Amino acid sequence: MEERVEVSILLDLYGELLTDNQKAIMNLYYNEDFSLSEISEINNTSRQAIHDTIKRCYKQLVSYEDRLNLLGKNIKLEETKQKLEHEIAKIEDEIRDSSIKDRLEVIKKILMEEISI
Repeated sequence: MEERVEVSILLDLYGELLTDNQKAIMNLYYNEDFSLSEISEINNTSRQAIHDTIKRCYKQLVSYEDRLNLLGKNIKLEETKQKLEHEIAKIEDEIRDSSIKDRLEVIKKILMEEISI
């Protein structure tokens, strides 16, 4: 996974653990694609201070993920969900009984609504 995308996802998962200022800087840099200079102007601080904040926050986010593994668990859950959907589709193709097809539709609905990531 591309680092920029991964950090953006980590921000979604763990951003609330950062300070408001850290979260704002990380959002501008990773999600809004602002340059260090642009962010430093917005924050009335040096480019180096912004760079240091981004590096420090990046390390924090990676540390949270190493400990809690929410991203890894979400990826695994999505893979499992896709496998289940594929197997349900195969069963639907093979069966003729409409009551079983209806029950499979309920299962698919649960997968789509209840196990959404």
